[in-house]
Amino acid sequence: MRLVLAIIALGLGVGACNASPHGDGDDGGGGSAGSGSAACPTAAPPGETGQATYYDADGTGACSFDAGSDFLIAAMNMADYGNATWCGGCVHVVGPSGEVTVRIVDECPGCAQGGLDLSETAFSMISPLSAGRVDISWQQVDCPVTGPVQYVFQSGSSQFYTAIQLRDTRYPLVSLAAVGSDGSAQMLPRQSYNYFVASGGLGPGPYTLQVTDNRGQTLEDSGIALDTSAAQNGAAQFPSCE
Repeated sequence: MRLVLAIIALGLGVGACNASPHGDGDDGGGGSAGSGSAACPTAAPPGETGQATYYDADGTGACSFDAGSDFLIAAMNMADYGNATWCGGCVHVVGPSGEVTVRIVDECPGCAQGGLDLSETAFSMISPLSAGRVDISWQQVDCPVTGPVQYVFQSGSSQFYTAIQLRDTRYPLVSLAAVGSDGSAQMLPRQSYNYFVASGGLGPGPYTLQVTDNRGQTLEDSGIALDTSAAQNGAAQFPSCE
């Protein structure tokens, strides 16, 4: 696989990015290619305030991720969830008696804008569970990834209908495109269940794919096979923003 890291400047200003809310630049211990710091073309979304509740989370949900052993996870309110906008991204939550960083894996239809439904483990780090509902503030931060991005093909994908999900990304994603042999890019619309879908298929593969995060950074990987049996590693990870 080859990697092209494109920093796409949007507008005249370049927003500063912090790897953590404390600005310590920690990239989660990752040593993979592309995990160094870089200037960000796009500023992080503004922080929000709202209320937190909790639920029995296992990692599954609207974002179509698998169940896992990481229980520092949360569901995003419907207004902010949008079209799977926050899936796979991480936010740092400050509550009345603590703080925690969680990864977004689900949607919370009953939460007001700014609200988060946290796993029990995460909620217990900001408040006693007995409180039930508490006021919070939160902001986007780096996810503590340690390896490259991963491509997952939805079961049933073929050369005639192709659905692709990205996992283990440092920041939330905004787009995925398939690059043809002539250099043209075909954008794959994102679905609310967090797959990018080419309803007419992309052919038999292998594919060259370009994925862009919400900080304006783009990774390009070639040689991605049409394989629904397992996740495939890309060549690198999105850099941590300075």
